[in-house]
Amino acid sequence: MGKFKSGFVAIIGRPNVGKSTLLNKFLNQKVAIVTPKAQTTRNRIQGIYTTDTEQIIFVDTPGIHKPRHELGITMNKTALNSLDGMDIILYVIEGNFPLGPADQMIIEHLKAVKTPVILVVNKVDLVKDEGTLKENLEVYQEAYPFSGGITISATEGFNINNLLQMIIDRLEEGPLYYPQDQILDQPERFVVAEIIREKVLLLTEEEVPHSVAVVVERFKQNEKNPHVTDINATIVVERQSQKKILIGAKGAKIKEIGTRARLDIVQFLGNKVYLELFVKVEEDWRNKKRYLKEYGYE
Repeated sequence: MGKFKSGFVAIIGRPNVGKSTLLNKFLNQKVAIVTPKAQTTRNRIQGIYTTDTEQIIFVDTPGIHKPRHELGITMNKTALNSLDGMDIILYVIEGNFPLGPADQMIIEHLKAVKTPVILVVNKVDLVKDEGTLKENLEVYQEAYPFSGGITISATEGFNINNLLQMIIDRLEEGPLYYPQDQILDQPERFVVAEIIREKVLLLTEEEVPHSVAVVVERFKQNEKNPHVTDINATIVVERQSQKKILIGAKGAKIKEIGTRARLDIVQFLGNKVYLELFVKVEEDWRNKKRYLKEYGYE
C-alpha cells in the first residue's frame, strides 16, 4: 500500500471557461451551479474528492474579470486570495481564444505564487481549427512556465482521468482533511440558495441575472412529517422592474423557478421538499458592503 496523499487544488480562470463543470465532473456530482451566463460562481466552493489513496480538495473560484460593482471587486479578491496556500493550481482556458487582457492579469498573479500550475485547455470538442489552437497555446507557454498542460472537455468527460492522474502525481503525502464521505465544505443551505439562483439565471433574460441574490430564511424538518424539509427563500433584486419580471404574468415565472429548483433540491437532499419563494427589492445592493456581507459574499 502506497502512502496516502492529499492537497488543495485551486481551479481558476476567466468567467465561463468551464471551471464549475470541471469541478462537478471530478466529483461525479453536481455541487457547483452551472449556467451559460458569466459570473455564475460568486463564492469559493470546495469540492472534496476522496479515494483509498488520496484526498483532493478542489477549490472552485469566481471567474476573474474587470469588475463593475463592489460585488465584482469582492469576487475577484475571493478568486485571487484562493491562490494562497494551494498545493496545485489548475489554470483553465478555452483553446479557441487567444491570450487576452483578463488572462494576462491572471498570469501576472500566478507569477507571484510558487505553486505548480497546470494549464488546462477546456472545450477542445468545440475547437474548429487545430492550427489556431496550437498558436494560442504557444503564446500561453511563452507567457508562463507551466508545470504541465493537457487538453480536456469537461462536458464530454474527455481526458478528465488523465488530468486527475497529473494532479495525483504532483501531490505530496498528507492527512485526511475531511471525513471520507463528505464532498462539499458548504452547508446545505448554501447549496439550496445556489440551486434557486441557478434557476433564476437560466429562466430570466439579460436584465435580471446578475442583480440577484438568494437568502434562505428557513430550512428545517417539517414538524408533522420528518420526511419533508420546509424551505423559505427570498430572491433579492435591485429594481422594481426586475421584481415584476421574476414574478411574471400571474406568478408564472416564479412558479416555474420554484418547480425546477425543487426538483434539484429534492435530488440533493434526498428528501421531500416544501419550497416557498419570495421576491424583495434592495436598491443597488451589489454596491453596498452591508448587503454583500449579509448575503454571504464577504
